[in-house]
Amino acid sequence: MKQTTFTLLLFAIIALVSCRKDKYDPTIKQFDEDQIKSYMSANGISGMERDTSGIYYKIIDQGITSSLIQYSDTISMVFTVRSIDGKYVSSDTIANHYGGVAGHIYGTTFPLGLNVPGLQTAVHDILKHPGGIMRVIVPSNLAYGVSGAGSGSSTVTSNRIAGNQCIDYYIHIIGNRRADPPRLSDQDAYDQLVIKNYIGTNGLTTMKQDPDGYWYSISIPGTGTVPITDNTTVSVTYTTQLFNGTIADDYNIAGPGRPFDIPDLIQGVQKSLKKYATTGTLMTVLIPSRLAYGIVTTSIPANSCIRYDVRVLAVAP
Repeated sequence: MKQTTFTLLLFAIIALVSCRKDKYDPTIKQFDEDQIKSYMSANGISGMERDTSGIYYKIIDQGITSSLIQYSDTISMVFTVRSIDGKYVSSDTIANHYGGVAGHIYGTTFPLGLNVPGLQTAVHDILKHPGGIMRVIVPSNLAYGVSGAGSGSSTVTSNRIAGNQCIDYYIHIIGNRRADPPRLSDQDAYDQLVIKNYIGTNGLTTMKQDPDGYWYSISIPGTGTVPITDNTTVSVTYTTQLFNGTIADDYNIAGPGRPFDIPDLIQGVQKSLKKYATTGTLMTVLIPSRLAYGIVTTSIPANSCIRYDVRVLAVAP
């Protein structure tokens, strides 16, 4: 009886060991590696290199190789985001802007898809240079891990990245600045390219560029004689919007208009009203980010160009 029991136990152990040899039980890093390779194969993605961290990347443009991004540098970055299951995609580069310290990319909660330690590693350790462009696939263990991010469910995914999802980015470091010493930035050149593309796409053939960098078009010339100066209060109706059509602010109520002291307006609006407007003027102004809200991230993404449509109803000296 003892012999029989021992024999049965031995066979059971052998069977368990045999089954274990056939079972694939990957770690999270192995799981991510498998998922990324399957994703690249299914989507015909080639030319990617693998970093020792498990990040896959392809440098599209090295940027300004004479300059290195430091964690303390203020950078401007535009990006797109896609989870590799395809359920979360954010390709709107008007909304997907980051303006801030390079060392604070991880720790930023807006917009969804940005707060990823692997993305900060990719910018600082792999791309390295202002002006650089790269594609990078970040494994889930360097992204949002098992919990994912955002709000929603398996069926409502527009505001959610699921758990254990690797993330596919295109990123463009537009430039970076240091207060001391000053460092090259091509934010202005990028803004002008964005504005020119917007003009062409929307058929705004009457737009003219002012030497200060903003573009303007006067639909109705003003008839007023009181000049607009730094000491002026203007009453206006207006619409402020991003180039993707998102309305950031507006006031178009019938009546006397909304009053503003000129110094309280953003630089692009101040300059254009003082130079081209009087009572009765209806005009459109396309404003580069340095004359708009810069890297201030409230309801408007960092380094956003702005369209400002304004009608001047009254000017008070």
